[in-house]
Amino acid sequence: MASVLDEGVSTGPVAPARRRRSRSHWILVGPGLVYLILLFVVPVGALLATSLYVPVPGGDIGQYQPALHWQNYVHALSQFWPVMLRSFWFALVATVAALVIGYPMAYAIAVRARGRTLLQGMLLVLVVAPFFTSFILRTIAWKQILADDSLVVSILHWLNLLPEDARLTATPFAVVCGLTYNFLPFMVLPIFAGLERLDARMLEAGADLYAAPITTFRTVTWPLSLPGVVAGTLLVFIPAVGDYVNATLLGNNTNTTMIGQVIDARFFKVLDYPTAAALSVVLMAAIMLLVTVYIRRAGTEELL
Repeated sequence: MASVLDEGVSTGPVAPARRRRSRSHWILVGPGLVYLILLFVVPVGALLATSLYVPVPGGDIGQYQPALHWQNYVHALSQFWPVMLRSFWFALVATVAALVIGYPMAYAIAVRARGRTLLQGMLLVLVVAPFFTSFILRTIAWKQILADDSLVVSILHWLNLLPEDARLTATPFAVVCGLTYNFLPFMVLPIFAGLERLDARMLEAGADLYAAPITTFRTVTWPLSLPGVVAGTLLVFIPAVGDYVNATLLGNNTNTTMIGQVIDARFFKVLDYPTAAALSVVLMAAIMLLVTVYIRRAGTEELL
């Protein structure tokens, strides 16, 4: 009986305290939840609804009415699936190139420059310095770098690495170069953050055990930096798939058209809102599926 009374007395003030904590949690979560609902859930819902619209009978161009016309997805994919695949291919190549270029940079800053604060800070500033300039201006600069009369093209012609009648602008190579350059910092910084936390004693232990540097990297450095690599590849791949600035400024032809250009043209020029919305939904779904599979295969499910 005493234990029952004690439990009754002890649980009395606990319930109000729990309710107060629950209310405080909602107060803290509330602003972010409202933000996500208004600026993410509602727009995505509107996009899904628009993807099923049909033209108004006898209406002008750009006039549509609500419907459940699922054939919009069939029409969009049948017409633009090559562009969709090209976008994923360009993004994949740019991501791999950014990883090949960015990992040594991050390793040099995080490991080789460890303990030298001034040098490390200067190198990090150089990595993020492109963000001080507009994304469009940086892409236009690459258009000048790869122009037919540029120094780079002249040197390549002189070295016979580029045929005289060939060019670099308006090619897939130029688009991938622009994507790689513009999103490279998004690859370097997460990898740097992962390598920065790497315990140097583990690398020293590998050397003490007479492991070759490549063996130490393969068995110690790479596995421990994998979360940063996964985060960096996602930060590069996801925006690169839907990018249209690089494809427009550095390509702008049928061989370099990306899905972002198609969606932009369908929304603002052709006024084909259902097709544009359907392509957007398919793009989001495909990216989410690929990202989920990639993270699970990489063994870093905690990033989900």
